[in-house]
Amino acid sequence: MVLKDLLAIAGSPGLYKFIAQGKNAVIVEHLETGKRTSAHGVAKVSSLEDITVFTDKKEVPLAEVFDKIYEKENGAASINHKSSPEELKDYFSELIPGYDREKVYVSDIKKIIQWYNILHSLDMLEKEEAEGDEASTSAEASTDKETEAKVEAEEDNSAGEDLQTHDKDMKDNESEAEAEEL
Repeated sequence: MVLKDLLAIAGSPGLYKFIAQGKNAVIVEHLETGKRTSAHGVAKVSSLEDITVFTDKKEVPLAEVFDKIYEKENGAASINHKSSPEELKDYFSELIPGYDREKVYVSDIKKIIQWYNILHSLDMLEKEEAEGDEASTSAEASTDKETEAKVEAEEDNSAGEDLQTHDKDMKDNESEAEAEEL
C-alpha cells in the first residue's frame, strides 16, 4: 500500500495527510473531515510508512500488513476495530501468524484495523506496484529534465564564453583604434 504523507498523531483520532512544514509545526489535514490543523513539535507524529509490526523473525512494514488485509478481504473493509480482543487477536494471527504477542498489544491491532478501514472508506488503498511504475516514469522524467537543464547550462556557459570573447575583441579593436589616432 502507498502510505506516503499519511500520519498518525498521538492523542488525536483518525489519520492525517501531510500538507506543509511550518516553522515550529507540521500542517496536516484530517483525512475524514478535511479540517486543517497544525501538529506542534511536542506532538508525537508518526508516518504510516515508518510503522512496523513486530514478529518472531523480523519487523513487517504497515504497508505489507495492509496488503495482507486487502488480500484477505478481497478489497473489502476489514472487521470492526471495536470487536472483542479475542476476535482481534485471532484475525491478526491469520494475517501475520508469527506476530510477537508480547510486543503487539490489542490496542495496536485496533489502530491498524481502524486505519485500514479509514483508508478503505476513502478509497486510498493503492498497491505499491502502481506507485513503482509511476516512480520509474517520474524518475525518467526527472532524468530528462536534469539532462535538459545540463544542456541549457552548457549552452548558457558557451554563450557566456562567446560574449566574453566578443567583449575582448571589442576592447582589442578599441585599443587598436586609439593607438592609430596617436
